[in-house]
Amino acid sequence: MIDTLLEGLPALGLTLDRETAQKLCAFGEAVVEQNKVMNLTAITQPEQVAKLHLLDSLSVLSAQDLRDKTVIDVGCGAGFPGVPLKIACPGMKLTLLDSLGKRMHWLQTILPTLGVDAECVTARAEEAVATRREQYDFATSRAVARLPILLELTAPYVKVGGAVLAMKGTAAKEELEESKRAIKVLGLQLEKVLEFPMDGTAHAVIVLRKIAPTPKQYPRRYAKIKQSPL
Repeated sequence: MIDTLLEGLPALGLTLDRETAQKLCAFGEAVVEQNKVMNLTAITQPEQVAKLHLLDSLSVLSAQDLRDKTVIDVGCGAGFPGVPLKIACPGMKLTLLDSLGKRMHWLQTILPTLGVDAECVTARAEEAVATRREQYDFATSRAVARLPILLELTAPYVKVGGAVLAMKGTAAKEELEESKRAIKVLGLQLEKVLEFPMDGTAHAVIVLRKIAPTPKQYPRRYAKIKQSPL
């Protein structure tokens, strides 16, 4: 896992010392081990974990400098991309948000053993924002929902001047086309799309800058968001 990780860093324009790489792999291994008793990931081969979880998560650092910034990972699942980002960029302040209590309890248990400091919040994204509105420099998310839905769940967390960092696959440009109204309504502006080849497929980080406050009526209830995306 560590060899694959170190070999893949130059393509992202990143360098890490071996100690940091080892800590990243320790987290990857912990996910694979916990996956034996809890459904965390379908990716369990060490090389694939390095490529599709660790390197994929780190691609966000190619898109944005997170040092000394506040970051919320919305729908963090097993901790991707938030935990690898925190390990590689320890100066950032990380909040992990997910609605599955078992998952969050595991993260609360495992992260201190790895020396990773993160706030773990068990709540739905559209509900937790009530006390965290526009408090973060960045909101990031991976594999949660199509972009118009995802933006309504993430943009309200971001302060004006910050950005949503949405991780997407081969459908990134198609989803951006679907999101034109959402981007405008939520106070965002497309800044750039960075694409990275990852294990034979295209992975992208979409950077959407927050240029105006998100109207207070967003996010709506999830059933409504899903029924009629912006």
